[in-house]
Amino acid sequence: MSDAEVSLPGYYVRQIVEQVASMGADVDSWLQASGLDRQVLDESTLHLEFTLFRQLVLHAIALTEEPALGLLVGSGLLVNTHGILGYAALNSGSIRQVIELFERFISLRTTLVSITHDTQGASMRVLFKESLPLGDIRRPILEAVVLAIKHVLDFITLGSCQVQMVAFSFAADDTRLARDLFRCDVAYAQTWSGFMLPLNVLDQPLKMADPMTFQDAALICQRELDKRQHQEFLSSRLRQWLIEQQSSFPSLQVAARWFHLSPRTLHRRLRDEGTSFYKVLDDVRHTLAIDHLQSGRLAIQEIAYILGYTDMANFRRAFKRWESIPPSVFQARHHQLHAKRFEV
Repeated sequence: MSDAEVSLPGYYVRQIVEQVASMGADVDSWLQASGLDRQVLDESTLHLEFTLFRQLVLHAIALTEEPALGLLVGSGLLVNTHGILGYAALNSGSIRQVIELFERFISLRTTLVSITHDTQGASMRVLFKESLPLGDIRRPILEAVVLAIKHVLDFITLGSCQVQMVAFSFAADDTRLARDLFRCDVAYAQTWSGFMLPLNVLDQPLKMADPMTFQDAALICQRELDKRQHQEFLSSRLRQWLIEQQSSFPSLQVAARWFHLSPRTLHRRLRDEGTSFYKVLDDVRHTLAIDHLQSGRLAIQEIAYILGYTDMANFRRAFKRWESIPPSVFQARHHQLHAKRFEV
């Protein structure tokens, strides 16, 4: 596998389709541009290469001319759209239990993000992190997912979940729609994405709680998660692990030890999947290079260094092999396009 695979429930993609259609765009042409048709929407779970999914999202935004498309899609993702995970949430005993539930099982609904939490003073901060660098679709994905989880909390608390604020790690030129949909303060251009809840509401009993039903639903979630992890491609697991290592990419020998395999077995299993350790590592470096260049937070020389290139010339050669242009040209073009989006 040369590209990460995105797993999404068919309903989520149908929600994007409905939103695109409601705004007057040609859905069939939109799908066909990515080599898909409406039949794919009948599948309960869609498995798409990340580059194809990214193309779908960017094309949808271009067709609708709506930069806040993620918010509009998220507004339609209610508690009953999340399958057995949503059913477990409906029967949870407290907000804390719901947060912990989504932390454990969010990958059953999407492999694009993960959820963690920490404590900030008298508040819990619920953080939504990219499972792989989302780059130029970071905004629509995170806005949709965070709003969808906020809807779950609103429903199970009968509208009294008391989210204090929502934060996003990217900029937006107009925040009015976000404030209207989240019904609380929304801050963009922050260092994190997610929301904050007061600690004193986390353990208050919920009126719809059913402990036995919750346990049964959570057990089904765990069985499904165990099954998926067993079936998951080794190359996908290796890619995600390498992304988490970021600037300290390990050797084949270290990776094999981490996965409790011999180097020979790791090499053989990756070969059977049509790839190799070094191909996966090259793809991870490519993905991270794009993400760092688009973010603009690091100089090109710093990006080369954290990706393990001690020689700038080697990084430039690798990037030209990936994108057919030097990294400086890629970054300049991205910033020009980004600036145009914010022009009045």
